[in-house]
Amino acid sequence: MKRVSVRSGLPRALAGLSVLVLFGMLEPRSAVAQETGTVQGTVTQAADGSPLRGILVSVQGSGIAGVTDASGRYTLSRVPAGSQVIIVRWLGYRPRQDGVTVIANQSVTLDVALETQPVALSEVVVEGVSRAPERVVEAPAAVSVVEPTVARDLAVTGQAPLAVAKLPGADVVQSGVNDFNVNARGFNSSLNRRVLVLQDGRDLALAFLGSQEWPALSASLDDLGRIEMVRGPGSALYGANAFSGVLNIQTPTAREMVGTKLLLAGGELSTFRGDLRHAGVSPDGRFGYKFSAGYNRSDTWTRAFSVEGGAARVENEVFVTGIGRVQVNKALRPWARAEWAAPRFNVMAWWSGRNTLDPQLSLNAGIPLEETSHIIHGEAQVNQVFAEGRARVVVGGSARAYLVDTEATLMRPQDDDRNDAYYSGYAQFEVEATPQVKFVAAGRVDDGDLIETQFSPKGAVVITPTPDHSIRLTVNRAFQTPNYSEFFLRVPAGQPTANPAVLEQSIEGYYAAVKGALGPAVDPLGLPDDLAWNFAAQTPILGLGNANLNVEHVTGWEVGYKGSLTDRVFLTLDVYFNRLSDFVTDLLPGVNQQQYPTFDLAATDDVPADLAALDAALAGLGLPPNHPLRAPIPQLLGGYNALLAATGPALTTFDGTRAIVVSYANAGDADEYGVELGLGLQLTNEVRFDANYNFFEFDVDATSVVSGDRVVPNTPKHKVNLALAYSGSQGFDFRVSAQFVEGYEWATGIFFGPIPSRQTVDLSVGYQVNPYVRIHALAVNVFDQERYQMYGGSVIGRRILGGITATY
Repeated sequence: MKRVSVRSGLPRALAGLSVLVLFGMLEPRSAVAQETGTVQGTVTQAADGSPLRGILVSVQGSGIAGVTDASGRYTLSRVPAGSQVIIVRWLGYRPRQDGVTVIANQSVTLDVALETQPVALSEVVVEGVSRAPERVVEAPAAVSVVEPTVARDLAVTGQAPLAVAKLPGADVVQSGVNDFNVNARGFNSSLNRRVLVLQDGRDLALAFLGSQEWPALSASLDDLGRIEMVRGPGSALYGANAFSGVLNIQTPTAREMVGTKLLLAGGELSTFRGDLRHAGVSPDGRFGYKFSAGYNRSDTWTRAFSVEGGAARVENEVFVTGIGRVQVNKALRPWARAEWAAPRFNVMAWWSGRNTLDPQLSLNAGIPLEETSHIIHGEAQVNQVFAEGRARVVVGGSARAYLVDTEATLMRPQDDDRNDAYYSGYAQFEVEATPQVKFVAAGRVDDGDLIETQFSPKGAVVITPTPDHSIRLTVNRAFQTPNYSEFFLRVPAGQPTANPAVLEQSIEGYYAAVKGALGPAVDPLGLPDDLAWNFAAQTPILGLGNANLNVEHVTGWEVGYKGSLTDRVFLTLDVYFNRLSDFVTDLLPGVNQQQYPTFDLAATDDVPADLAALDAALAGLGLPPNHPLRAPIPQLLGGYNALLAATGPALTTFDGTRAIVVSYANAGDADEYGVELGLGLQLTNEVRFDANYNFFEFDVDATSVVSGDRVVPNTPKHKVNLALAYSGSQGFDFRVSAQFVEGYEWATGIFFGPIPSRQTVDLSVGYQVNPYVRIHALAVNVFDQERYQMYGGSVIGRRILGGITATY
C-alpha cells in the first residue's frame, strides 16, 4: 500500500500537466501561413425544402467542421484556399459530397438538399473504443450508440441514465428521482463505480465517492451529442474504474452549436428544470467558447482552441450510500474545460468541483456531512496513421490531482483535507494485416499516491469480411480503485436496530433500588441520581475505512458480431466471460479484523464501566456475589449482550473505546458470463423498431467470501427491451418503449432482499412548431407500476413531464 503526505500531490500533478502540454504541442506545422476563405450555406430536406438542424458539415481531410443551426444554416471558417470537398452527412440521410473552390479572404455559398434513407450500421462512427474515430462495425469492443432522438425526447427529465437504460448490456438501477447506478455485465452496487462516465474526456464522478451525481450534469440531454456505451473492461485506455465499461459522451464543440438554447420543463413531483446554453466563436474563427448552466429541483419518492464551463445546482436529492440514505439539500457543481485540438493531437485540461452549500444529512445517523472537493486533470494524446492508412497508433498520458475536504465529518482530521495525485501513460497500436483482418494491441500504466502501479493490457482481432459485417475477439484487463470513503471513512453509521431504552430503564431502576436498599450508604458509593451510562454513547455504530485496501481486478474474454443483414436490418451479438477478484466489500462488521478486531461479549472486561463500578462498590461493602443487591448485575449484563446480539454486529475496540464497527475488506472471487443480443429494423424511412435481450449468469468462489458478506451480482438474469419510434416530415414524432426485467436478489452491505420483476412502458411525443421552437411531453412508467429497483431505494412510480425548447 502506497501512502504519501496529503499535500504533496498538487505541485507534482501541475508539473506533469506542463509536460503533457509540451508533449501535445510537438505537432508538425507549416511554417508558412496558409490563405483561407469561408464556406457557408443552408441544408434542407429534399422532400419539402424544410431546414435541417444539427447536420454535420465538414471539409474532407481536415479537422474543419460545423453543424447547422435551427434555420439549417452553417458556416465553415478558415478553410484553405483552393479546391475542397464538402461532406454533409447525418444518420437517416443519404450523405453528400460536393466540390467547391475556396477563394482567399472571400466566402463561397454551397446549399445542400438531403434525401432520407434508412439508418445503415456502417455509417455509425464511434470514438470511445479506441479514443479515435472508427466505424462501429470495426470497433474492437462491444459498443452501442444512443439514438439522438432518444436523448432529445428525455431532455425534459434531465435524467441522462435513462438514455442508456435500454441499450444492450446496460444495467441502470434507479433509487430516487435523480439517483441512478449505471452498470454493465453484473455486480452492481448502491454506489456503482464500475462504469467510467466521461463527458468530452471529463470524469463526472464525485471526488469522495467515485460515483456519479447525475443531477449535476450541466447540459441538456439533447445537447450531449453522441452517447456511446462501451461494454467490457476498458482500463487499457481509460485507467481506473473503467472496470465494466465506459460511458463516453461527446458533445458538439462550440463552433458546431453557435447560438443560444433554453429548455424549460416541469411536471409531477413538483419538478422544475431549466437548461441554458450559449456558444460562439471569435470573429477570426480561431477560438470557440461555450457556457451552460442548469437548475433542477424535484420532490423524491422518499479543433481550434476552445473553452467551456458551467455549473449545476442540485437541491433536495436523496441517494443511497453504505451508511444509508443521504439527503443533499443544496450542492453546487461548477466545472471548466479547455481543449486544443488538431487532426493529429489533442491537449485537454479540466476542473470539476463540488461544494455542499447546505450540509448533507445522513438520515440514519441524523448528522450533517460536508464536502468541498476539486479534481484537476490534464491530458495529451497523439494519433498517427501510417503505412498508407493500414496502421494507426494512439499515444497519450495524463496527470490528475484530487483535493478533498470534509471538515472532519466523513474522515478523521489527520486523513482529511487531502491532496492526492495520479499519473498514467497509454498506447494503442492497430494494423491491418489484410483488408479484412485488423489486429489491436493496447496497454496502460497507472500510478498514484494511494495505489500500487497498475498495468492494464488489451488485445483484439477484428475480421471484416465485408464492410457491413465483422467478427471480433477481445481479451483485456481492468481495475477499480477504492474511493476515499473505502480508504478513510470515519462517520457514525446509525443507531442499533434494537431499542436501548428498555435496558437503560432497567439500569436506572436498579440504581434506584440500590439507593433505596442502602440508605445512608449511598453517599460513600457516589451513585448518581440519573443514569450515567448510556448505550448509544458507550457503544456507537461507526463506519470506518480501511487504508490497506487493494484495487479490484477483472480479466475479460469476448466474442462479438456486428452486421447489417440488409439495408434495413442490423444485428449485434456479444458473448463474454469475466473473472473478477479482490472485491471491496460493502460496510460490514468483522471483516477488517487487522485494524478493528472483535472481542468476546462475555468476557469480564466487557462489563459496562458503570455496572462494573457499582458491583465493585457493593463488593467493597462485603456483599457476596449472590447478595440480592449484586445478583441482578449478571442479569443486566445478559440483557446488554442480548441487545448487542440483536443488532447483528460484534463489538470492536476503536481508539481504546467500545464500538460496533462496520468496515471494508478485499474478499471474494467470481466468474460472470452472458450474452447480449441487439436487433434494429428500419420498417420505413419514418418508422423504426429496436429490440435487445440480455442474459447474465455468475459463479462465486464460496471459499473467498468473508463471513457476513453476500457476494451477489445485483443483476437480473434475463432482460428484454423493445422500442417503436416514428419521426415524420411534418414535425410530429413519438416513441413508445417497454422493458421487461426478471426479479433478482440484491445485497449491498446492510441492504439485502429481493428485487421484484418489473414490466414498464414509456411514451414520448413531440412537435416541431417551427425551426426554433419544439414542444414535447414524456410519460415514464405509463401504467404506474410501483417497484423498487434497489433494496433500500425508493419505490419508483409514474412520472409525467412536459417542456418547451427554444433555439436561436
